[in-house]
Amino acid sequence: MKQIHLGVFEVASPQVGGTRSWFHPRSDSVRYRELDLWIGMAKVLDDAGFDFLFFADGFGYPSIDGDLPEMAARGGINFAGIDPALLIPTLARETSRLGFVVTAATGLDHPLQTARRFATLDHLTGGRVGWNIVTGGSANTVAELFGHTEMVKHDDRYDQADEYLDLAMTLWEGSWEDDAYIGDKETQVLADRSKIHRITFEGKHFRSDGYFTSTPSPQRTPVLFQAGTSARGRAYAARNAEGVFVQYTTGPATKANVADIRAKAAENGRDPASIVTMIGLSVTVAPTSEEAHRLRAEFDAMQSDEVVAVLYAGNTGINLLDLDPERDLTQLRDDGGQIGQIAQSNIDRFLPTDGSKPPTVREILDDLKGKGTRGLQLVGDPIEVADRLEQIMDETDLDGFMIEPLFGTADCVDFAELVVPELRRRGRMPAEPLEGTLREQVLGRPGAHLSADHPGRRFKVTPAPVGA
Repeated sequence: MKQIHLGVFEVASPQVGGTRSWFHPRSDSVRYRELDLWIGMAKVLDDAGFDFLFFADGFGYPSIDGDLPEMAARGGINFAGIDPALLIPTLARETSRLGFVVTAATGLDHPLQTARRFATLDHLTGGRVGWNIVTGGSANTVAELFGHTEMVKHDDRYDQADEYLDLAMTLWEGSWEDDAYIGDKETQVLADRSKIHRITFEGKHFRSDGYFTSTPSPQRTPVLFQAGTSARGRAYAARNAEGVFVQYTTGPATKANVADIRAKAAENGRDPASIVTMIGLSVTVAPTSEEAHRLRAEFDAMQSDEVVAVLYAGNTGINLLDLDPERDLTQLRDDGGQIGQIAQSNIDRFLPTDGSKPPTVREILDDLKGKGTRGLQLVGDPIEVADRLEQIMDETDLDGFMIEPLFGTADCVDFAELVVPELRRRGRMPAEPLEGTLREQVLGRPGAHLSADHPGRRFKVTPAPVGA
């Protein structure tokens, strides 16, 4: 029986997923600037056996007609936030086994900066960190913030991201031999110079020549996560990712995407089963189904077309309220514009390729209201929720779920206290939480380093022959 992996999707901001509920009495997310909020949430997840706490991150914000919408600021829709990576060392110190995944884009910092940052986090967490690799989100606003004159096209960003990761993995895997760091006070030898190797990398997008100053961390390379269900995104995931976040639409479509990622992984010489696939999931659970549905209704009442439009514009560059509500998204192309070059999976999901009729803009607004960029929505008592989770696992070949809280820590507590014990009773989660590095917990196998069939292993340094 396949075990269910669990993470929690959060942002160091007032709200997850482009919906609005931070002002509800149940929610604590308006306290996102307070360290105690995150310590409390991390402890709940650590004790309950979750694999990781995931932080989405980025510099962008919703933009309509080139400016920040009033609703984004007033409603806290993907706006206002702090750097979540700076929380991680403290959260690691306050927990014993929980992993931490943080987003970093491949189009901003040089790979050397990213490599050093994640090596540091891996040291400070004792090997409990992962990198969610993104090529860009809200890319038009980010381009302006960083002074870029144009936005790189969607597929070109993935080509650049391949090279970005290759250089980062070269630094992590190829710079220091395993026993190069000594740190011996008696002999006064800090490191064996002969086992530290110069990195010379000459690519189309990035270059580097010199020595990586960060010693090998417990995992060397952080656990590599990637989100994106576009064709190019799936190809990138199959080549590089160890954990993949898949956009859930329907069971058959999700099953097809998971199968495609695994097939492409095999084409890259990787074990298809070694990739852990997960979907986002908002769960409203209570002791009774009636209580759960009442709570969900309170959340839904806080949403509006304006909230949806601000969120979708920030995510895709498309303002739904400017479009004809009775036509579908192809009206953009039909009227002489572009469908979009950012957040492709959130555009493709409304442009089916199976011959079925695409939804109208009105139907898209209704579909996203209360959902935003969140994945599947479940409401019910613990038995109903556990039944549905098992059904999804069995019909799609997914490996787990990332909980996207509606009301912050309270949702995490409810899931931990009501659903996790039921999943354990059914044998879907281990009786005792797994221990070890994040890679060992997520992949469910011994070994802190990249698996032997991962492309990153080709960068691993070859020790110099004895006597050479």
